[in-house]
Amino acid sequence: MSKTAAEVFQDISAKLTADPAKVAGINAVYQFSITGDGGGEWNVDLTGEAPKVSDGAHENANCTVTMTDEDFMGIIDGSLNAQMAFLQGKVKIQGDMSLAMKLQKILG
Repeated sequence: MSKTAAEVFQDISAKLTADPAKVAGINAVYQFSITGDGGGEWNVDLTGEAPKVSDGAHENANCTVTMTDEDFMGIIDGSLNAQMAFLQGKVKIQGDMSLAMKLQKILG
C-alpha cells in the first residue's frame, strides 16, 4: 500500500526530529503545495531551535514548492528524478532558488 503525502510529511517530521543536524544551518521555511486528490499544504520550518513540520500554509515561506501528489510521491519513492521533474515543469519553485537545491536534505 502506498503512502499519502500526509504520511510522508509525518515521516519527514520524525526524521528531522531524530536528526536535526541533517538540516542545521539552512534557517528557512519551505512551503509545499501538493495538488490533486492526495494533496494539501505543509510547511517545514527550519528557523527555530528544532525543525518543525506543520499542516497548512506558512505566511513567511522562503521557498515554495508546488507539484501534483503523483509527482511528489514519484520523487519520494525514487521513480521520478526531482531535477528532471523541475526541468520538465512538473515541479515549480517560488522564492529562494538556492534553498531548492537543499531540498534533498529534507526529502531524503
